[in-house]
Amino acid sequence: MRRYLPCALAAFFAVAAFLLQGAAARSSATGAYGDGALEGDVVVSLLGGFRGIAAEVVWFRAERLQDTGRFVELAQLASLLTRLEPHTPEVWGHAAWNLAYNISVQMPSYEDRWRWVEAGLKLLRDDGIGLNPEDPSLHRELAWMFLAKIGGPIDDAHEVYEAKWRATMKDAIARGDFSGVKMDPALMRDTEAEFGKLDWTDPQASALYWARKGLKATSREKRESLRRIVYQSLIMISERDASMAPRAYREMKSFAEEYPSTQMSQLIEAFSARYGVK
Repeated sequence: MRRYLPCALAAFFAVAAFLLQGAAARSSATGAYGDGALEGDVVVSLLGGFRGIAAEVVWFRAERLQDTGRFVELAQLASLLTRLEPHTPEVWGHAAWNLAYNISVQMPSYEDRWRWVEAGLKLLRDDGIGLNPEDPSLHRELAWMFLAKIGGPIDDAHEVYEAKWRATMKDAIARGDFSGVKMDPALMRDTEAEFGKLDWTDPQASALYWARKGLKATSREKRESLRRIVYQSLIMISERDASMAPRAYREMKSFAEEYPSTQMSQLIEAFSARYGVK
């Protein structure tokens, strides 16, 4: 009987992988991780104690797909990994990055690009951080997406992304309900108490918010990347509103005291000369 066990396990994993990938493909085809999710969850539950082994198999396949640039298929496998390893932050970061950065740029129109960027944003914000609320890397990834992808110039469609996000936030502000964007009004008020009045439709304000939210749940040893995004978002806001420059300067000085470097000193000196702040 024992000699048939490896064959039986191999057959089981093959069937499970087929059903999971089919569910993920139907989910991915909708542009959200919705349809097919229940079917996938049922199969995952059947794996029981073999989930870890199945995850290793899927990771191996995902790496092969990434090496060959097959990003849409990779998105399907990534949705499997988020079910197999929901409390592994790397899985969520990998999946969201693929949607927002790799797949989006392959789309023919800026509108289509935004749908994939937004899918990556929601995957991180709604699911990844929801299941891993104290992980600094996911807060950093989300804050960076607002800072550079939506509010910065690294993508030639960033003006469309920014307009879409501003419309989303204008609607939330008009309704007085921020639950749809997963932002806590108390933390928003606390952020303004620290840095002054903010334009919450600005993606940089969201970058600042998520970096600060991550800092509140992060140990001192893991603060650097989040603190860096705080002062970077304030610099970007200062370009539109010079009244924010003194606060940005103060935050840069504070960062430099905790993480001194020649490059940081030069940045502070250049910022001081540009805005006349000391």
